Amino acid sequence: MAAYFVFIREHTTDKTELDIYESLAPTTLEGHKISVLAHYGKHQVLEGAEAEGVVIAEFPTAREAMAWYDSPEYKRVREHRFRGAEYRAILVEGLPTQ
Repeated sequence: MAAYFVFIREHTTDKTELDIYESLAPTTLEGHKISVLAHYGKHQVLEGAEAEGVVIAEFPTAREAMAWYDSPEYKRVREHRFRGAEYRAILVEGLPTQ
């Protein structure tokens, strides 16, 4: 069943590091089955803490999502995200297809 990564940027701490991350992150997607469904578009927080931005990415399975997240390529690049902003990253499985 499909799985979704939801990345919520709560607060930017270092714009330079975040810019590096944003320039390199697309290269880590090569070879992975991923559909980016939302990428920092207009959003409205209805409950909970404010968010600077949201990304939602769909993978065929949670295993494939984690294969990307734990890949050596993304591990190197995500360090810039860690230094550049405070994020919440959530992996959620979708519903079974009928």
